[in-house]
Amino acid sequence: MSDLGSDYDEEEQGPYLGEYEGERNEKEERHGKGKATLPNGDMYDGIYEHGKRHGQGLYKFKNGARYIGEYKYNKKHGQGTFIYPDGSKYEGNWVDDQRHGYGVYTYPNGDTYEGEWQSHLRHGQGVYTYKDTGTKYVGTWVSGKRDGAGELIHANHRYQGGWIADQPQGKGKYVFDIGCEQHGQYIPVEMPQGGEDDAEEAQTIVVPKWRAGEISAISQYNPAEDGNVGQDVDIELESGDTAEGLGEDEEMQQEGSGDAVPGEGGAEGQDGEAVPAAEGETEATAGEGEENQEGGEDAGDGGEEQTAASPTAEDAEEAD
Repeated sequence: MSDLGSDYDEEEQGPYLGEYEGERNEKEERHGKGKATLPNGDMYDGIYEHGKRHGQGLYKFKNGARYIGEYKYNKKHGQGTFIYPDGSKYEGNWVDDQRHGYGVYTYPNGDTYEGEWQSHLRHGQGVYTYKDTGTKYVGTWVSGKRDGAGELIHANHRYQGGWIADQPQGKGKYVFDIGCEQHGQYIPVEMPQGGEDDAEEAQTIVVPKWRAGEISAISQYNPAEDGNVGQDVDIELESGDTAEGLGEDEEMQQEGSGDAVPGEGGAEGQDGEAVPAAEGETEATAGEGEENQEGGEDAGDGGEEQTAASPTAEDAEEAD
């Protein structure tokens, strides 16, 4: 999950800068508190410094999106809240017009992500919560995808292990509320897809398959044990193991890998979250999903802001 929405650059749009009411300096630049209606219909009410939005302000896009927060030389920078036309919302830190630092993103379907961001993408430690099921992923993110040690928490059990490129991989365990746990590992298995039609070339996809091991009493989880994710996956499948038979507990395997998280692609995001666009006085389009949610102001002149994509949207993108 793209965010559309570029803040209007009042310096590079020619002689007509729209209507302005407010303070100016000795050079007749917009300076201090002021209100502006920009040529594209967007509106800004806040602080200016030497003709640029700089300080606290409210920017309203004509497509319904709005940003309330801090600016630095015409770019969103500092703490701010961006509300997208589809109702999704980001509250947190911005750097150079991008979600960067700590923030909370609420998706149109009610899912939420709370944690660290980098360049509009989920990156670092964070918690993704699925509204419909209450399932949570708590762990490490890299460029919008689950990657590293993580924990997928369901209502009555949880999976603890390593992730690579948004998929569980390597050693891990399922912990059940009844007081036991099952150790095992996720192994990437190639599966044929398509190719039923003679004219259609068969393709191969890689899916994680759970290979169940021993069941024991619950032991303490140590994320450090999952630090070398993927190194223990170099295992030859036994002759009796097929793609369907690898996991002794098929239902468990599906629970561990079936919860896909949205991509940050909104520009937040290929994986789901989109990237904000520049505040623009050009009309911004809003799209739902990972990439079209922010509406209008970011990115620089006429740039597009992208929204973060929800897991549902991300799954669709991944499927494509």
